[in-house]
Amino acid sequence: MTTIESGSGTRELAGKRALVTGGSRGIGAAVVRQLLEAGAEVLTTARSATSTVPEGANFVEADVRTRAGAEALAAAAQERLGGVDILVHNAGGAGPYKGALAIPDEEWQNALDLNFLASMRLDALLAPGMREQRSGVIVHVSSAAVPTVAPPFLHYVAAKAALEAYSRGMASELAPFGIRVNTVSPGRTATPGGEQTREQWARLDSGPGQDTTTPPLGRDGQPDDIAHAVLFLLSDRAGWLTGSNIVVDGGEFPRG
Repeated sequence: MTTIESGSGTRELAGKRALVTGGSRGIGAAVVRQLLEAGAEVLTTARSATSTVPEGANFVEADVRTRAGAEALAAAAQERLGGVDILVHNAGGAGPYKGALAIPDEEWQNALDLNFLASMRLDALLAPGMREQRSGVIVHVSSAAVPTVAPPFLHYVAAKAALEAYSRGMASELAPFGIRVNTVSPGRTATPGGEQTREQWARLDSGPGQDTTTPPLGRDGQPDDIAHAVLFLLSDRAGWLTGSNIVVDGGEFPRG
């Protein structure tokens, strides 16, 4: 495991203990960097022990798609941080297929495990500690593409739609204990995973439904664009926000 440098920031989250899944690159790494700059102590994860994470972050190798991986990660958070005040579910993704009927059963299960059930399992393990201390913040990272239901990615958007419904339900359940639960939904973002997925889709020659235009604001998103929204929700500036979904997509997917 190697590290990359992080800068300095406002320290508004000094003393907070944060766990971020999938923090080795892209949006996850940007969230980790911004949390460190804000003064938080951060534990992050990836499936490979050789992954690169921002300098200053604690790291544990874990596969969040499995119950065993979630349990190992929760145990590491307790051992290294003494519990968590902040939980960011960033790990996610799926590859495209020719259409919905071409998606194999195992890929449906993998999409559910990574994009929905990983969050549910980890929340179930860590939210009770937040409930006991009567404070905490959880952010689930979904996708601005959920309303599009594009057939090549139906397994992915269906899992993210389930995540969004679950997130609203958890917000209602945990609010009386001082725990806020919100969602951030990124649009097309310039990350290694996003670029790889778009290349795979182009090779499929999937036809109608693949939008290659630039978002209305004139550029693809950057990982820090998404991380800024996440950090806002984690901060006291969003102290009266729960059950919300912030769409950060440069106007790519307008919603009513």
